[in-house]
Amino acid sequence: MGALPAWKRTLDLAAILFLSPLVLPATLVVATGICVSSRGPVLFRQERVGYRGRRFVCLKFRTMSCDSNQTPHQEHLSDLMQSDVPMTKMDSLGDSRIIGLGRFLRASGLDELPQLLNVIRGEMSLVGPRPCLPYEEENFQTWQRKRFDAVPGLTGLWQVNGKNHTTFKQMVQWDIQYVKTKSLGLD
Repeated sequence: MGALPAWKRTLDLAAILFLSPLVLPATLVVATGICVSSRGPVLFRQERVGYRGRRFVCLKFRTMSCDSNQTPHQEHLSDLMQSDVPMTKMDSLGDSRIIGLGRFLRASGLDELPQLLNVIRGEMSLVGPRPCLPYEEENFQTWQRKRFDAVPGLTGLWQVNGKNHTTFKQMVQWDIQYVKTKSLGLD
């Protein structure tokens, strides 16, 4: 079986087409807001790890100052991966790198609208495990790599089953459950 079953690819593209009258104006408003409120590019591009470990460039609306130091995020994520505490985002800790509009975009999920282009290109799906960062993947245990047996998604079981209230281990378990049980009904 290929990365995306025909039913899943059809569902992704049909949903994007159906939602485009809402998504396109929202995208223009958000892009304009970023241009007006912060200097730098509108889009943030970041290498992510997807299906079967393939790397791709994930798109998001930029919510941080340009050239922000990524070390604090790497350290925070490393701590979460090694502990048994909920996966709190650095946003909730008052991350000073976030631009004014960025907090709203992150809280609402609007920062992820550009990932619909990743879905159109077949690098992501609407539903699946979140694509991880290369430095995150480097620290995965063997059993955790099963999450790469599905195309990453904008949302998934982890997000609808507790997200920031679950541990890293629980997140990976939800992702693997999705890999084993993905179906049209589940999506």
